[in-house]
Amino acid sequence: MWEFFGYDEANYTYMKDGKKLLTEIAALSPVTVSVRAHNMLTSGDGNPGLKWSSTNAYTEDSSGKPVYDWKIVDSIFDTYIRRGMKPIAEIGFMPEALSVNPGSVSEETPLDKTKPKHYSGWPYPPRSYDKWAELVFQWVKHSVQRYGKTEVESWYWEVWNEPDLTFYWKGNPDEYIKLYDYTADAVKRALPTAKIGGPETTSPDGKSGGELLKKFLIHIVSGKNYVTGKTGAPLDFITFHAKGAPKLIDGIVWMNMGNQLRSIDKGFEIVSSIPSLKNLPIIIGESDPEGCAACSGDLHPEYAYRNSTMYASYTAAVMTRTYDLAKKRGVNLAGAVTWAFEFEDQPYFRGFRDLATNGIDKPVLNVFRMLGMMGGNRVTTTSTSRQNYMTIRDSSVRGEEPDVNALATKSTNTANIMVWNYHDKNDINVPSTPVSLVVKGLPQQSVLLTQYIVDQTHSNAYTAWKNMGSPKEPTADEYKILEAAGQLQEISSPKYITPIKGEAKINFDLERQGITLLKITW
Repeated sequence: MWEFFGYDEANYTYMKDGKKLLTEIAALSPVTVSVRAHNMLTSGDGNPGLKWSSTNAYTEDSSGKPVYDWKIVDSIFDTYIRRGMKPIAEIGFMPEALSVNPGSVSEETPLDKTKPKHYSGWPYPPRSYDKWAELVFQWVKHSVQRYGKTEVESWYWEVWNEPDLTFYWKGNPDEYIKLYDYTADAVKRALPTAKIGGPETTSPDGKSGGELLKKFLIHIVSGKNYVTGKTGAPLDFITFHAKGAPKLIDGIVWMNMGNQLRSIDKGFEIVSSIPSLKNLPIIIGESDPEGCAACSGDLHPEYAYRNSTMYASYTAAVMTRTYDLAKKRGVNLAGAVTWAFEFEDQPYFRGFRDLATNGIDKPVLNVFRMLGMMGGNRVTTTSTSRQNYMTIRDSSVRGEEPDVNALATKSTNTANIMVWNYHDKNDINVPSTPVSLVVKGLPQQSVLLTQYIVDQTHSNAYTAWKNMGSPKEPTADEYKILEAAGQLQEISSPKYITPIKGEAKINFDLERQGITLLKITW
């Protein structure tokens, strides 16, 4: 469920550093990566900006006849398909020619000491639902012609983004549901076997997100369809968002993982309360420590965690607890989208919520490399740490003790154990935690232990960059050093160990906000 990624700026996809990062993401593991991007139908010139992109896929001629131009959309999806990735095709936003309020100014937030304005009417309902449906029909039909029926059947198609927020949707909830019905009908007419889903609301733990998610799901089951007049609407997967809430307290960043987990748990609770939908796949369409990837750390100091190992340890811990909550609620968790990519041509390590900066991988990407090595099935782990998933859901990690826990998997001849040392307080100036790891059920023979680590001195290009003096423009040689520092590193050479009666005890120290993966093969 962790091989899902997304971002606002769809035009970065086919740019220099975008293609480089997508190539790395695709290589993380044998698992197929799914990618979600905003603004796939938004009008504009195709030039990206912070939190903004466009494809100009739909315009109209002087007589009002639709004109479809799939050039930019195709360049985005081509980039995914060439790397074996699958699009989560977000059907939005509204083309200017279809908007009930064309030429309107978006209410953009100040992201970069300016207040960018976009004139396209993108957050509004369509002036013609029939024309909107035909646009969707033509897009799906074109995709089948370009990529083939079998390929497009494997994609996820979804309707809009955060329709409970007036920033993204200027219509009311009923108008969103109407938009969904028209969109789903068009998708299924073009490709009956396509997967369609929604509603991509904000946190179900919040008033607007929870109310619209419930309203939408009830409509799917028992509402009158706006297109067919029959009861219900097609739905193949369910989506909603979940975010944490970091704050700056006395100059130190404090995370709030509990906020994110409560949102996830509430979404699972709402879905599980409707028996006929309980087994549908759930994709948490954005699952992140907070809500503004394009807000830089230099202007928003509460986001100063992003370059550091804290983002990495947070990700490891929250992914594991998401699995736990899904099991508790008995729901079908398919994916959790990490809303982080890269920002082209920005200063090095400026502090966006991204996976790489100017082609240099950040520590958080190495957690995904660790996860990519964890094949097989999950096995039980226990920890003397008192931070279990219910405790963190309710109270986050705010006490004296950190969360030292593990995720483990086993395949035919390999066991993988990922261990992290997390605390909400972004303070690495505390002693390392001694860890004693006991692995049971190993074969009666020597086994090879390989240990990878992300900490202040390993798998950490940010530390390497700071040690260079934080160069604004690294030299070619410095860039190569940073590239290498951004890769996942071993803590030492692999070594053979001999289990006693199938049990091995491995001792090591783990820094605060550190993460390690122990790979045992035989």
